[in-house]
Amino acid sequence: MKKIGLFFGSFNPIHIGHLILANYILENTDMDELWFVVSPQNPFKEKKSLLKDYHRLDMVQIALKNYPKMRASNVEFSLPTPAYTIDTLTYLKEKYPKNSFSLIMGEDNLKSLPKWKNFEILIKNYQILIYPRISENKTEEITWNQENIHKISAPIIELSATEIRSMIKEGKNVRPMLPPEVFDFLDGSNFYK
Repeated sequence: MKKIGLFFGSFNPIHIGHLILANYILENTDMDELWFVVSPQNPFKEKKSLLKDYHRLDMVQIALKNYPKMRASNVEFSLPTPAYTIDTLTYLKEKYPKNSFSLIMGEDNLKSLPKWKNFEILIKNYQILIYPRISENKTEEITWNQENIHKISAPIIELSATEIRSMIKEGKNVRPMLPPEVFDFLDGSNFYK
């Protein structure tokens, strides 16, 4: 059975923080592969600042080209929107019955977990790997006491796609923050300008 870690996000754009985290998880857990699930629309986020789904998927595919254990997934593109994590997991489990799926999320998302659709089923049936984030309100320890929730000591990377988009708009240099292929892709476009 292959163990797949699912890293959900809008990846608008994918940046080196995402890759550092994904690589850390692959090297320090028992995950065989890590899939970047490009979300068409997060139910908690507004859609207006989102680059078109396929442009974001292209950037993720370009960024992962040299990482054989990482892959881009557009599974949510064909599911009803907004895509809820539990529905995506159910679909993936049916489509790939020989794989086991784990969820990868930032500590900040753990706080909103009780608002997620069928979150009890999610916590009961799937392993959830939590990576640290610098955060104002620390998560109550009670949330960690769930059997399937595991905190990993990944490096804290405070890079934000929102900040990168705003720097691009202001004509600032974002080259060090992006995988080189993604920088070239964006540099030759009008995206985020």
